[in-house]
Amino acid sequence: MIEFQGKVALVTGGTRGIGRACASILAECGARVAICGRTAETSQAAAAELAAATGGEVRGYGCDIASAEAVNAMVKAIEADLGPIAILVNNAGVTRDTLLMRMKDDDWNAVLNANLTGAFHCCRAVARGMLKERWGRIINISSIVGVRGQAGQANYAASKAGLIGFTKSLARELGSRGITVNAIAPGYIDTDMTAVLSDELKQAIVQQVPMGKVGAAQDIAAGVKYLASEGAAYVTGAVLHIDGGLAM
Repeated sequence: MIEFQGKVALVTGGTRGIGRACASILAECGARVAICGRTAETSQAAAAELAAATGGEVRGYGCDIASAEAVNAMVKAIEADLGPIAILVNNAGVTRDTLLMRMKDDDWNAVLNANLTGAFHCCRAVARGMLKERWGRIINISSIVGVRGQAGQANYAASKAGLIGFTKSLARELGSRGITVNAIAPGYIDTDMTAVLSDELKQAIVQQVPMGKVGAAQDIAAGVKYLASEGAAYVTGAVLHIDGGLAM
């Protein structure tokens, strides 16, 4: 498939899990893909694996997206290596779960900086190029936790709820210039992040899912593929729930 032939895509947190699946499907569809992770070594190794598996062009970059300077430098490097970024998938995220009364300032700030401020940095860095081209796709990976909340995850829920508001505001700003901005709210997806949950908690969550099963990273990637496509050219400011019905 060559649906995204000639397009450059950046996937943050693209070395594993949902981000890796998103990078894979974009590369399979012809995009020139940049992935970023915490270190250049990890990102470059993952990029080499993805390139071999998909037959596409994938490059890895190390970046602390909580740093505006680091993000700006990364975007400049990607543009020099691959060309203007047309598709941005803000997937990078961290958790530091604990109850409010035990939550430290560092727990709060680390999660908000990575999950929300990092997305802001990336959007701002790529928007100028998208505005010049009068075409762009920005897809922010939020969470069902940002819609429903979750005890012990006040910081994570706040960051993901903030991402939804950010998405809608940016969609209003950029819509007239051919740039769509949407969010995906995954439910319970089988990733490294959820693997640390106890078996009892996993079973309790699955029992709440109308479809009675967990999702896969590829389910989220399919949503990204749709929102990045020409078929979604009239979709902006939307939140696509991919959660087996959990948010109903």
